[in-house]
Amino acid sequence: MSNSSSLNEFLLLPFAETRQLQLLHFALFLGIYLAALLGNSFIITTIACDHRLHTPMDFFLFNLSLLDVGSISTTVPTSMANSLTDTTTISYSGCTAQVCFTIFISAEYSLLTVIAYDHYVAICRPLHYGTLLGGSRACVKMAAAAWGSGFLNALLHTANAFSVPLCQGNAVEQFFCEIPQILKLSCSHSYLREVGLLVVSVCLGFGCFVFTVLSYLQIFTVVLRIPSEQGRHKVFSMCLPHLAVVSLFVSTGIFAYRKPPSVSSPPLDLAMSVLYVVMNSLIYSLRNRELKDAQKKLVQH
Repeated sequence: MSNSSSLNEFLLLPFAETRQLQLLHFALFLGIYLAALLGNSFIITTIACDHRLHTPMDFFLFNLSLLDVGSISTTVPTSMANSLTDTTTISYSGCTAQVCFTIFISAEYSLLTVIAYDHYVAICRPLHYGTLLGGSRACVKMAAAAWGSGFLNALLHTANAFSVPLCQGNAVEQFFCEIPQILKLSCSHSYLREVGLLVVSVCLGFGCFVFTVLSYLQIFTVVLRIPSEQGRHKVFSMCLPHLAVVSLFVSTGIFAYRKPPSVSSPPLDLAMSVLYVVMNSLIYSLRNRELKDAQKKLVQH
């Protein structure tokens, strides 16, 4: 039995029991991690270097890629390093940082909601686009609100989780530290505060989901009235990447936290989170014509 005040490290799950499988997992996640890092870094560099991509949509995509890089760089490298060195420990401060940055990913969902609003104004209220989103100040405020909400959410959840007395050992049944696993080590009913915070977060997330759905219902209503097939194709090419990323974000979240215990697999959970980041960058890179053209010119230069 141990108290949270005396804990200085946690024990994470190993990738596998045998050394060969540990090295195999390391190589697999290294490849996926480098692909995610390269894809998002390429998007960040392209948008930063090409002045034609300094639009509100590209600004939000720039912030989205920054969040993706931060999210995978928080958990995956530690897991790979533990697998490579055949260790399972993580420091108390390192575990706290992982929990904080894992919850901070909620800022990405807020940004996806902001992008839905951007599409709604551009398609349904084009004459007001310059007033509502044309200025850089409005975009910065919206992005700052998304980052700020994610930071506040992460700070509240992390502070609450690690303020609970821990007396069930220090073994975390996951490859990285997350709040449900930390609360399993609790020896009191203080975790009910976390349940309250979780309910508030779920309600806010559901509100963002409803806003996104309503925005696209109005967008599709306007699209169906466009007589030109080329005009409809242009609108769909702008909206489909965002819809795909939102669907991927929601589905991976549901899979990670709402799947039956019988199909629970920590390696699969980690792979899903990393693959989401990879697919996110691929979807926007392949479906955004201006971004593809700018990337080609950047490579040629």
